[in-house]
Amino acid sequence: MKMKKWQTIVESVFTKVFSEKNQKGVEKATLWLSIIGFISHLLLIYAKKFELFTTPFEASLLDDPISAIYTPFSIILIYEIYLLVLNLPRSFTTSVSKQFEIISLILIRRIFADIPKIDLNADWLSTPPNLQLICDVLGVLTLYYLIHLFNNGQLRLPSKPLNPKLKSFVTSKKAVSLILLPLLIFTSIYSGVNWVYDMFYNHIGIDINSIFYNEFFSILILADVFILLLSFQYTERYSQLIRNTGFVICTILIRLSFGVSGLTNVALIISSAVFGLLILTIYNMRENPKKEKEAIKI
Repeated sequence: MKMKKWQTIVESVFTKVFSEKNQKGVEKATLWLSIIGFISHLLLIYAKKFELFTTPFEASLLDDPISAIYTPFSIILIYEIYLLVLNLPRSFTTSVSKQFEIISLILIRRIFADIPKIDLNADWLSTPPNLQLICDVLGVLTLYYLIHLFNNGQLRLPSKPLNPKLKSFVTSKKAVSLILLPLLIFTSIYSGVNWVYDMFYNHIGIDINSIFYNEFFSILILADVFILLLSFQYTERYSQLIRNTGFVICTILIRLSFGVSGLTNVALIISSAVFGLLILTIYNMRENPKKEKEAIKI
């Protein structure tokens, strides 16, 4: 089956934008920016410590050298988002797995930001910063294990031949990725500029952990819903539609987590991963009933 003109254009542009050369370039840039960001953050911390400059706003990330790890993690997160956009055409499952990895890195990054706030001499169960640290550490461990189970479940997914209809669907998802990439670049720049403006000119403190990611996951929800709608014309199988819809709910739960704090924040993130794992497990039970058939034969 001959490809349509729009499919040929999308395939060509996607290959150029996400070429192996460009991927290696982004990876190398991420490495160097992480190193430069870490050193620059350390220099700012010690410059403030020796009173070489002052800030008109609260700058907790400039109080402790440990906080300098926050900057390279932020840059690595941007690289992970790039990988998410790159892998979006592969499958819903791969996309959701990347989302879980991104939110786990956000939790780890938050730990480095909150460590300087803890009080070792206080009662850990009654001090909010200490409790937040406990919640985040346990949340990261739980999420890491759930991602491991989710990826194992992904390996058990049945392989399918790339027929013309499926090829067309993959090309449609590549078009979504090409639209998503510049949109996310613009959103990240806008969020960063707006954050700096609010700090220096309005002296408004904004939760740095939610900058850009509120908008990012909102855009991702729209992209996932659009892909879900596109999938309706390529498959009518109930199990696949339920699986894809369930994964959209996972993204929504992650997005909702940015609107709350403390235990509720971690609980929403964990519930998203648990829900995604259950959806995938049930889907595999339905699509791979081999063990059950073998047991009946025996």
